[in-house]
Amino acid sequence: MKLTSLTVGSIGTNCYIIYKEETGAAVVIDPSDEAELVEARIAALGLEPRAILLTHGHFDHGGDLGRLLARWSVPVYCHPADRALPSWLTHGVRFDRELTEGQSLDFEGMGFTVLHTPGHTPGSVCFLWEAGKTVFTGDTLFAGSCGRTDLPGGSWKQMAASLRRLAALPGDWTVCPGHGESSSLDAEREGNPYVEMALREGSPE
Repeated sequence: MKLTSLTVGSIGTNCYIIYKEETGAAVVIDPSDEAELVEARIAALGLEPRAILLTHGHFDHGGDLGRLLARWSVPVYCHPADRALPSWLTHGVRFDRELTEGQSLDFEGMGFTVLHTPGHTPGSVCFLWEAGKTVFTGDTLFAGSCGRTDLPGGSWKQMAASLRRLAALPGDWTVCPGHGESSSLDAEREGNPYVEMALREGSPE
């Protein structure tokens, strides 16, 4: 399996495409609000998407799904808690499959585990891709930072709990965030001030 990524959309969102070179089957994570560029990358690689996964329901992560779905009729997955987000934050994001905590997803051998990590939005999730020892963190964890919690549905208390949960994952993982550069979980444990703050808040007094 291989991973390719591109940064697209009005806020520079990272879209990730995991695929099997031998079959062309692919899974798209967060195609953003500039689907024509994602469509072009998929076509250039000769891929056929099997599913679209959204880390959360904000428009910059899935607000332009129509073009992709017009060409590839595939299921779109998101956590149901984000159905309640205001329309100015979603721009009409639609999904037909609901994600749940601990859910295992498998698309022709491309497997992911869902972690519900609220804080940026009520329905924010991370996807663990064990085959690639990678966690796709959306707007929960960035390199050296974390997602904002001041928008509707955001909560620092929930974000801190989610950051502690990610920090507690065993071993090191490649961190592929929704914006900015990739990192490693070890680097974020050791040098991310928001993770450090979350860990301090969760320590027994």
